[in-house]
Amino acid sequence: MPQFEAGTFDCIVIGAGHAGVEAALASAKMGASTLALTMNLDMIAFMPCNPSLGGPAKGIVVREIDALGGAMAKVIDKTHIQMRMLNTGKGPAVRALRAQADKVLYQQEMKRTLEEQENLTLHQGIVEELIVEQDEVKGVITQIGAIYRAKTVIITTGTFLRGEIIIGDLKYSSGPNNQMPSIGLADSLRELGLETVRFKTGTPPRVNGKTIDYSKTEIQPGDDVPRAFSYETTEFIMDQLPCWLTYTTPATHEIINENLHLSPMYSGMIQGKGPRYCPSIEDKIVRFADKSRHQIFLEPEGRNTQEYYVQGLSTSLPEHVQRKLLESVPGLEKAEMMRAGYAIEYDAIVPTQLWPTLETKKIRNLYTAGQINGTSGYEEAAAQGIMAGINAASRVLGKEEVVLSRSDAYIGVLIDDLVTKGTSEPYRLLTSRAEYRLLLRHDNADLRLTDIGYHLGMISEERHEKFLVKKQMIEEEIERLRQATIKPSEEVQEIIRESEGTELKEPMKAADLLKRPEMKYSQIVHIVPPAEDKPEEVAEQVEIFIKYEGYIQKSMQQVERMKKMENKKIPDDIDYHAISGLAKEAKANLSEVRPLSIAQASRISGVNPADISILLVYIEQGKIAKISG
Repeated sequence: MPQFEAGTFDCIVIGAGHAGVEAALASAKMGASTLALTMNLDMIAFMPCNPSLGGPAKGIVVREIDALGGAMAKVIDKTHIQMRMLNTGKGPAVRALRAQADKVLYQQEMKRTLEEQENLTLHQGIVEELIVEQDEVKGVITQIGAIYRAKTVIITTGTFLRGEIIIGDLKYSSGPNNQMPSIGLADSLRELGLETVRFKTGTPPRVNGKTIDYSKTEIQPGDDVPRAFSYETTEFIMDQLPCWLTYTTPATHEIINENLHLSPMYSGMIQGKGPRYCPSIEDKIVRFADKSRHQIFLEPEGRNTQEYYVQGLSTSLPEHVQRKLLESVPGLEKAEMMRAGYAIEYDAIVPTQLWPTLETKKIRNLYTAGQINGTSGYEEAAAQGIMAGINAASRVLGKEEVVLSRSDAYIGVLIDDLVTKGTSEPYRLLTSRAEYRLLLRHDNADLRLTDIGYHLGMISEERHEKFLVKKQMIEEEIERLRQATIKPSEEVQEIIRESEGTELKEPMKAADLLKRPEMKYSQIVHIVPPAEDKPEEVAEQVEIFIKYEGYIQKSMQQVERMKKMENKKIPDDIDYHAISGLAKEAKANLSEVRPLSIAQASRISGVNPADISILLVYIEQGKIAKISG
């Protein structure tokens, strides 16, 4: 096929899923001329799996993306059909927002957002090959021979690389939802020496909502108070659609056990490793044989469709078996299946081949983000996308690259886990993965990250000004409560008695009284009112900070200790095999990851404290053997 020059850009983003859209928007917002190339313009930000965003850890990531200036939060706020705050009965570190999306409206709104972004060109095309000269990416070549030149390239191809859909004994080459797979680009990456692994994910059947018997299910409504992911959202959707809860039955489990031999997962047809925290129904029944039932959520896919997503029934069993499974679930006895569930296998990049900026170690100026890096989930993909876009644009514009630490954001935890530890299965972000989760809360993402977004040029002057006012109000109110004294008057004692607390025996600072578990900020300000009422988001921050101050300070001390280790830098071309005393496994793993600091080295699998001590002595002596070449 004849080739032709089609254009030159600062940054090319391959793919326009959840990673691709955030990467392209970030790059363009920062001032880099950006081209987003996607196979199908009608599938931008498509949700092939759950029509939802958020939940534990993931919901906090959506807010972090927003605080940096990304789009995901704003788009879901405009297009959701339900919003709920989860874990409200628990502490602030595990509270999280979750939204059901209108998947078609979400796609349309995200496409409009890209189309309206300055410095961003959107084009439909299939990338077949990367142009690489002297280990540096120079552009891409599409299926029709179009050559696009660029200073940086970001690959965000999701599960499309050599994708194969599997249902029963049927296997065919395909991306998600019967889209075209990416074969040529997968071959190009392997030829360039990038190591790949084979992963697997899947989806459940979709059913016609008109054929569900809701009387046999439990209603799951949205919250009746205004909720939003974005700190900028001022208009709230209150007209919400419910989800519905039902359960598998002994009959469901019997059908699966009788047909396990037809499951590609157990017949050996599926080779790829699936996600541990989102298993297929076959996997659940086998692994948790003692459980008599499993939850099934029926989730509407939008306002203008009757399709319902049967969450919890992910399967790749043959279609006739899937129909029997549906019939065995209360409420779905007569449900019409509109789409069968399927498994999809795909190639993913081994993420330890990436620097913390998400640039590949092997090829300069080439970045990868999203499910191609071995993650699962729209939120994890978008988080990587925005960071890859920021760093690709920073490289072009001569700015300092941005790496969020594990104490800055869940985004920092996600990327550090990937590039330092790698992953042997599709990675899912969990609150338990964050050692500083009391600092990384849903409510304070703006306080942690807005300044970074502003200095990158992704947060407007107006938004930053509002943020600074909020920050100042919080600081002033905390200080006021530390200074204000509450005396044991009859009114005060009555308020304390109503809260089932211990009465005051002597005057107490307002902040100290608020530290009591039973006391609330609203009660304290009734006793010592401020000059003017504080906005709810300010009141929330004041209460959380004062109540958890001791724990927060402990976490901050841990962060400071870790920062000292982060500041102990390791030359990236050090020869670990030349360091006597290091364990064999440590030498191999350190050589593969090539950590940038002692802190990162300490988090690598197979590197123990003794290895770190030897490494510290070796570096402090200054006798560093470099890799030849």
